Amino acid sequence: MTLPRKDLFHLPEGMIYLDGNSLGPLPKSVDSALSSMVTDQWGAHLIKGWNVDDWMGQPMRVGNMIGKLVGAPEGSITMGDTLSVKVYQALSAGVQMRPDRKVILSDSGNFPSDLYMAQGLIAQLDQGHELRVVEPDDVMDAITDEVAVVMITQVDYRSGAVHDMAAMTAKAQAAGAVMIWDLAHSAGAVPVDLAGCGCEFAVGCTYKYLNGGPGAPAFIYVRPYVIEDIKPALSGWLGHDAPFAFDLDYRPAMGIERMRVGTPPVLQLTALESALAVWDGVEMADVRAASVRLTELFISEVEARCPELTLFSPRDPAHRGSQVSFAHAEGYAVMQALIARDVIGDFRAPNLIRFGFTPLYIDDADVTGAVDVLADILDNRVWDDPKYMAKSRVT
Repeated sequence: MTLPRKDLFHLPEGMIYLDGNSLGPLPKSVDSALSSMVTDQWGAHLIKGWNVDDWMGQPMRVGNMIGKLVGAPEGSITMGDTLSVKVYQALSAGVQMRPDRKVILSDSGNFPSDLYMAQGLIAQLDQGHELRVVEPDDVMDAITDEVAVVMITQVDYRSGAVHDMAAMTAKAQAAGAVMIWDLAHSAGAVPVDLAGCGCEFAVGCTYKYLNGGPGAPAFIYVRPYVIEDIKPALSGWLGHDAPFAFDLDYRPAMGIERMRVGTPPVLQLTALESALAVWDGVEMADVRAASVRLTELFISEVEARCPELTLFSPRDPAHRGSQVSFAHAEGYAVMQALIARDVIGDFRAPNLIRFGFTPLYIDDADVTGAVDVLADILDNRVWDDPKYMAKSRVT
């Protein structure tokens, strides 16, 4: 197996795309897959597609494909809804599993939406729960017998710092807490072993390293031995044991299907199912090795040629995901100048320029080419132009 596989993606000529950690590029197979689904399935079969084309089984089928990338057993992942919804499902289930405890523990490196979901759940329950947010380095020490649920994003979205999944899960469970991992910046970026670490829940999105497209559906994993005890807070029709019996009372489906909520987004799932074909024959260990090489090269080149930038990501690659962030007082303007030159990364407040390295379509020449442009923008203060200072809605 050889990386990269640039020929499998639509990549604009001359563009260096270092933002796959925010939105992956379009795999070439998706065009025809969507066209066929629209014309040959929806167009030709209409409502028969739920049976003839197995749209109803798509969430489980695609979930099993993702399971191979994150070390989950068959039948333990299902697809649908957004990541925030899946966070809410996992968190509400985790709190139910520890009714005598009132603390939800997270860290300040968690993506804010996860914290918002916790705040909303706490307000809705109105049972005295507390969201306790500590610094990332303090999480292990903060896991006490007060904690009901530990909810952590494995790879920090700003810095790329990686938590030790196995060690933290073991600490949480030894303290009697439920462990939830958010894999938004992990799935397709770093090796993950859900079955091996033994966590109760994991959630993740599919529009980043998995290249499912904007708005692609999220996934939820539940450890098989706990699934039958979960009473879903979002007791949707398709999470019912017999949806087409049209019972007036909810009865959860057997297994992971109880974590389904509403009608699956068939068009988006079709795009994702096709996009996942780029992983055929790819080993995550090889992806990780290539990612480390690319990020190490990038850091070395930037620090040699752009001394006014300060590394914000961990220096040790063992503690870093597949992204690198540097700080600059005018980081937003610097990134806008880069984007204008077709080197695509993104900005995270207050002062970080962030770059993702996806070995499926990034190589050494992309890294050195990006640094060439970055050095020119800094050396000549190209960023110091009013047009690069105006804030857009999405940064």
